[in-house]
Amino acid sequence: MKAVIAVGGMAPDEAGAFRETGIDRPAPGARDLLVHVHAVSVNPVDTKVHARMAAGEEKILGWDACGVVEAVGSAVTRLVPGDRVFYAGDITRPGTNAEYHLIDERLAGRAPESLSAAEAAAMPLTTLTAWEALFVRLGFTPRADANAGSSVLVIGGAGGVGSMALQLARWAGITAVATASREDTTAWCLDHGASLVVDHRGDIPAQLAQNGHETVDAVFCTTHVESHWQAMARAVRPQGSVCLIDDPTTPLDITLFKQKSARICWEFMYTRSMFATEDMAEQGSILDQAARLVDAGTLRTTLTRTLEGLSAKNLADAHLRQLSGRMIGKQVVAL
Repeated sequence: MKAVIAVGGMAPDEAGAFRETGIDRPAPGARDLLVHVHAVSVNPVDTKVHARMAAGEEKILGWDACGVVEAVGSAVTRLVPGDRVFYAGDITRPGTNAEYHLIDERLAGRAPESLSAAEAAAMPLTTLTAWEALFVRLGFTPRADANAGSSVLVIGGAGGVGSMALQLARWAGITAVATASREDTTAWCLDHGASLVVDHRGDIPAQLAQNGHETVDAVFCTTHVESHWQAMARAVRPQGSVCLIDDPTTPLDITLFKQKSARICWEFMYTRSMFATEDMAEQGSILDQAARLVDAGTLRTTLTRTLEGLSAKNLADAHLRQLSGRMIGKQVVAL
């Protein structure tokens, strides 16, 4: 089968940073699905893993996919050959930039019937990250209109994760304030569920106060955590919560949150699969529920860019776009 290998120690635009190769089709283990991949998405995790690879190290990247189950392992119970699935993969295993891919059945969901493969492939990683951040780490209730009167500040609202967080917040009845800095990203945030958008280049807490939000119940920071650290400490309410997903580039002073007794937590979508937690099947269940919300018209894909064909050129292009800092929504490579 065809796969695209990423090579460490090279920038995405260097010749040889990605190369196409032929490898054996993998055989499923007991809990595995063998998926014929129809589309894959590129996420920040792809560029981060590539940047950290040793010079000359080779990996198949890619941790978002939509495809059709080709075969199943002996202990699989939830899904059968022919089922159309979508999932965010497992960072400890080979990635999805290949024609066939193995995934533990507990991590896969049934793909939304109303979406194309490319549209569905844009969703799993960002949906799981946003869902776990809002409903597991920050403690909001994952039910329609169940959080009336509560509020969340989403820093980086136009990115893939931010876009899903805004939609999920709207569904769950959480008043969501997003940050953005351009006219197009501001419009995107408002269209995806933000009740207010503030400019993250300015004084975020002051802008919140000017619009009737002295504080917010929770902050979900999806990007540039060190740049917004002091603003988050001012914006969160006493005994509120802050959730982070972006790796800081400098040490952070957590004492800024002490007087408010604010809770600081991390969301890493791969925790469950990386440590084989007892509740790892929750991710498949979350994706099943998200698919139902998509088919009901409550959630929508955040796909904004599709590249046709699994190739070294297309993956290099997608990595460069991801690194540009100007991505709105998600990009997908369709096989």
